Amino acid sequence: EVQLVESGGGLVQAGGSLRLSCAASGFTFDAYAIGWFRQAPGKEREGVACISGIDGSIYYLNSVKDRFTISSDNAKNTVYLQMNSLKPEDTAVYYCAAYYSGGTSISLNQYEYNYWGQGTQVTVSS
Repeated sequence: EVQLVESGGGLVQAGGSLRLSCAASGFTFDAYAIGWFRQAPGKEREGVACISGIDGSIYYLNSVKDRFTISSDNAKNTVYLQMNSLKPEDTAVYYCAAYYSGGTSISLNQYEYNYWGQGTQVTVSS
């Protein structure tokens, strides 16, 4: 059974940092794309960052590109999202997701992803 479990969310002041973790079980990262998504109240879910388990290629949402870093530890089947210089507009529930990419180019299109975690709340106060 595929499971994705996020952790690391919380309350932080603007300008602060958080590191989210996504622990995966039931599959190995090879040939999978792992992504982080977020959904703020009243807004649509958007892709934040994704990483390829095959070649380590990475994509970011433009608004987080210089502040967030996605990384993976394939030995631990864990993906991280380091979030620095957090802003109130980063407040959202953050989800980890995965899909079998099979070596093709990965994407931040949420409809490609068929495995999802339960989400972790990130709240940035001004």
